[in-house]
Amino acid sequence: MGLNSGRLALLVTLVLLVLLAAVLGVAVGSVAIPPAEVLDTVLRGLSGHLREEDTIIWDIRLPRVVMALLVGACLSVCGGAFQGVFRNPLADPYLLGVASGAAVGATAGLLLDLPRGLVPLLSMLTALGAVLVTLGLGRAGRRYPPTRLILAGVVVGSFLSAVTTFLIMRGEDRAREVLAYTLGDLSFASWADIAQVLPYAAVGCGVLLALGRALDLLQLGDLTASSLGLPVERLRLLVIVAASLATAAAVSYTGVIGFVGLIVPHTVRLIWGPSHRTLLPISALAGGLLLVLADLLARTTPLYQVGIVTTLLGGPFFLYLLRRVKV
Repeated sequence: MGLNSGRLALLVTLVLLVLLAAVLGVAVGSVAIPPAEVLDTVLRGLSGHLREEDTIIWDIRLPRVVMALLVGACLSVCGGAFQGVFRNPLADPYLLGVASGAAVGATAGLLLDLPRGLVPLLSMLTALGAVLVTLGLGRAGRRYPPTRLILAGVVVGSFLSAVTTFLIMRGEDRAREVLAYTLGDLSFASWADIAQVLPYAAVGCGVLLALGRALDLLQLGDLTASSLGLPVERLRLLVIVAASLATAAAVSYTGVIGFVGLIVPHTVRLIWGPSHRTLLPISALAGGLLLVLADLLARTTPLYQVGIVTTLLGGPFFLYLLRRVKV
């Protein structure tokens, strides 16, 4: 699909805004750093000639910004794919229980005093386990009807939220850490974490981006899409697995960051159009931009947690969708 001059200008503007937000995200903090120094440090890091004084940029602030870009892009692409596969603008990546499953794993890991590197792994496993249970409950023969899946996701999510609450009450001394996880936290992001999230995010989002044309056909309805040769049930299952894999990896390392996967793809759809071949990659850029700015706001205000910022932004937008869209 070609780009007209208006869309090309929007795309270039969005890319420039992402780059500007990334530089600001590194430069702004308790100690302000000139943008030129940020760029110099990045170039030195890429060439392998870092200095000792570059630590605050290269090892602390830059991984946080890169993780925000990665997770924001991941959640937005997965949210856009879920909205397409369920044909519902209120769908988000947590629809089938990923967030609740991840929270159970993280809470259990923290209460058991597992090493920090094992907590995200346990969180990811329980997140994927929650999705598998949802798929099992929502399956009807060889089909995965969207309504059954959504209802099963609500049930699984509610049950796991109750389990998380029970675990928190049993370990009140770790309640603050658990709460920080459930509100999303990028403060401990490291290059090692990024290296562990990236393969899952790349595979999951790569599959979703490759299915853009198939998701467009699915908007015609299951019967019409099937008559055009689209394997609807296999497509739905593939989208769910790919999106759940990417989302589980993201939230296992950063916590449950709400509303990004809801508001970004829907906003992009309103501005850019409904075609998933362009909606998903544009959502990746916009999601990364939103999360970098939200994290910057969280770091420089008393809001503290990036999830609080995205929820304060997403809550009113969600109410707007409820009034505007018939679902």
